Order: sequence, then structure tokens, then C-alpha cells
Amino acid sequence: MPGGRLTQQERQQIALGLADGLAYAEIARRLDRPTSTVTREVMRNGGPTAYRADLAHRATEHRAHRRRPASPRGPEPVPRSGGRDDEVVTEYQERLTTVFMTSGLPKMTARVLACLYVTDTGSLTASELAQRLRVSPASVSKAITFLANMDLVRRERDERRRERYIVDDDLWYQSMLRSARANDELVETARQGVAVLGPHTPAATRLENVARFLDFVSESLVRAAEQAREILYTRPGTASHAETPPGS
Repeated sequence: MPGGRLTQQERQQIALGLADGLAYAEIARRLDRPTSTVTREVMRNGGPTAYRADLAHRATEHRAHRRRPASPRGPEPVPRSGGRDDEVVTEYQERLTTVFMTSGLPKMTARVLACLYVTDTGSLTASELAQRLRVSPASVSKAITFLANMDLVRRERDERRRERYIVDDDLWYQSMLRSARANDELVETARQGVAVLGPHTPAATRLENVARFLDFVSESLVRAAEQAREILYTRPGTASHAETPPGS
């Protein structure tokens, strides 16, 4: 029943699959479920190393029980523009959040980033994010600090002097350069290890190979980011050459 809720038996199969070291996609295939369903289930309930079927099942029942009574005093869902189906957009936002989480972002950070990306403006204030995600402004602030340090969002003041958080076209480019700079630090540290351990020892050889590998990756990453940067500023369909890989 791919569209229904996970059963306790399915959660036990997920736990067994994780214990056997199976990938999420393989576990999902055996359950006849979307991979995103299995990924979201595991990440919501402790991650691959701490997932327990019984605890996950109880937690899900508890969340469902909390959602059942409708409170008229709670915040109203924020309407979305453009005539979109709110339920479909929300489902996509959750899927995008899960992908961000599997790439290494903490849950709240991933939720904030996904929320920004599904807005047409790509820009929200802390209070707007808190209202849309139904969390505290403090949680939003902590997530934004994490994202800003990774160059995944930027801050600016609007005409009312409110701080807005923005995802724009250049941020992915800047984030790629940041990754390359992080690799440069690893390269330098690995080569320091070669000098410390002696150039002809197995440990030094291992570190030198790591340094050469990361050095090549960094150079390739920067070169590819520079070549592809124009794609970030091109509207789909307006310039066909922007979709052609550089050098083709």
C-alpha cells in the first residue's frame, strides 16, 4: 500500500534492512514504497544508527494523536500564491527537506532552507519563517546562522529595517568555492603530515595521495563552478547554450 502510513511490520523490516547495511532505495524496493518515504522515516526517528521500529511506531502514533484535535486558536496556514495546491507544495517541501537532511544538514536547518526555496521571492523574515514552519523564532535564528556560515543564505535589511534571509542565484556558486577552500586546508594539512612522518613511509604515502586527490578535486570544482556560473543567471528556455555542458 504505497500511499498509506507505514505499518509496524514495515518499520521492523526497515530496522532489519538498516542492520544488514542495505541502502534506503533497496529497503524501499522491498517494501514497495518510495525511497523518500523510507528516508524520511529513518531521519525522523534517530537516523540509520539509532532507528528502532517500536520507538518509531510509538512516536508516529503520538504525532498523529497530537494532530487530531483541531485548535481554532492555532496559527492559520500561510496561503500560497499562484493558485498552487497547498498540499502538493507542502509534500514537495517535505521531500526537499529530506534531501537536504541526507546531504548532511540538521533537520531544522534543512526545513528553513527548503521553506526559502519554495517561495517565489526566495526571501523571508524570521517571523515569516517561524509562522510557516510553526516553530519558534529562536529555532529559525539558529538555523539561519548555520546556513549563513555555509554561504547557503545571505541576510539583508528591507525598507522596514527588518532582516530578511535570502537564497539567490549566486549562493550555490559561493558555496562551491567554500567547499574548494575547505579542501585546500585538508591538502595543506595532509602535506604537513608527509613532512612529519617521513616522505617514504606508508603513512606519508597515504597522506600524499590524499593531498593529490583533493588538490585535483578542488581545481576541477573551481573550474567547473566558473564555467557553469552563467547557468545560475539564465532562465530556462531563454538560452539553449546555457544547458550545454562547457566544452561540448
